[in-house]
Amino acid sequence: MTWTLPKGTPHAGETTEATAIREVGEETGLEVEIIRRFESIEYTFVQSGTRIYKTVHYFLMVPTGGDLARHDREFEAVRWIDFDEAQSILTFETERALVARAAEHAPGIAGAVAATSDPA
Repeated sequence: MTWTLPKGTPHAGETTEATAIREVGEETGLEVEIIRRFESIEYTFVQSGTRIYKTVHYFLMVPTGGDLARHDREFEAVRWIDFDEAQSILTFETERALVARAAEHAPGIAGAVAATSDPA
């Protein structure tokens, strides 16, 4: 299984912040509030013979409601994990490093991230 942070594509006219809140809600079932903008990650991949350049914008968020059981079925499983546990669960090093830096900037915030799993 691939464990990754929630992310997705903006709808036409949607702000980056609105996209992040919507995607986290859809993929995890949680209602969230953005605390601060965090780092972006840029990478490329090939899909159907075409090179895709992608930028993923991240935000430090806190849950304000919702229920993990309400996540969409795009993913097989969704978990709430401690910042420290993310280091052994998240699949991609870039996301593990991002979560480690987020933990340093999150004093007083319950140390957890929502991670979504996609069967590989």
